[in-house]
Amino acid sequence: MIVPVTGVFAAVLGILMLVLSGHVVRFRLKYKKGMGVTDNPDFQAAVRAHGNLVEYAPIGLIMLGIAELNGVASGFIYWTGMTLVVGRLLHAWGMISGHGEEHIGRAIGIVMTWLAILAAAILLLWNIWQVNG
Repeated sequence: MIVPVTGVFAAVLGILMLVLSGHVVRFRLKYKKGMGVTDNPDFQAAVRAHGNLVEYAPIGLIMLGIAELNGVASGFIYWTGMTLVVGRLLHAWGMISGHGEEHIGRAIGIVMTWLAILAAAILLLWNIWQVNG
């Protein structure tokens, strides 16, 4: 079985990962810093924007993929995945534009990410309960 809906979101998040990685690499080359960061807040924000995506995106995609494989309606997968992707985009934009400080994009982005993960968890539990209940 294939997971076309989750596949689209994985592709988009993979591209975002490459964009954020490139942003970090530019700072690493500029400051000749192969590991760690300098005291430059933009460098620190770039590393954390990338790191935060790495921390949250995999669990969201795994949950979406399992839900899709388990037969959860593609509309639910679509809206949950859109929330995850938009949340990750907003968070990255907020981290970078806000130079690591408070930023509305960062705040909305993390809330959307948490809501997407919660929705995916509920979809999985509901699906399991319906199949086994």
